[in-house]
Amino acid sequence: MKGLIRRFILTVLGILSASVGLKSFLLPNGFLDGGVTGVSLLTNLLSGIDISILLIVFNLPFIMLGIRHINVRFAVQTLLAILGLALSLRFLEMPIITDDKLLISGFGGFFLGAGIGLSIRGGCVLDGTEIMAIYLGKKTSLAVGDIVLILNILIFGVAAAVVDIETALYAILTYFAASKTIDFIIHGLEEYTALT
Repeated sequence: MKGLIRRFILTVLGILSASVGLKSFLLPNGFLDGGVTGVSLLTNLLSGIDISILLIVFNLPFIMLGIRHINVRFAVQTLLAILGLALSLRFLEMPIITDDKLLISGFGGFFLGAGIGLSIRGGCVLDGTEIMAIYLGKKTSLAVGDIVLILNILIFGVAAAVVDIETALYAILTYFAASKTIDFIIHGLEEYTALT
């Protein structure tokens, strides 16, 4: 029971942190990230369709993949976390923090990465790309991180072609900030607590 409460709290904190990254930094400034979230942001930028709807629709195929080929509990927890993120984006009001592009990339990526890292520590993910990477990692000799990187390079390439190169370059900075924050939350905290 204690473990369940801990996982729930970590996931909720992850959802809130990712929501800050998206609503206070990335969305209002037309910035992108990688993964399914990046595809959702790009589609929102081009079509105006609500990001919360896009996150659910674009993540569903990956959740089904997770249910069938990875782990039902993990996939269901991920579905609930993505629904929580979508609801948070739809109904929580958050201030726009800045319009400085470097700050948007850095802090938007930081809060999004912190959200993803906390959710992973809670036993789920906030983006279907990780599910596909885990699945492909089991089927190929590629590492999960390499698969995510390849998928994101494709997304950034599409962003450069469809929007502009500057947007794609800032998306790469955002992704870099997010991935370093994820690494710290998953691995850095363990190293820190081992030293204390």
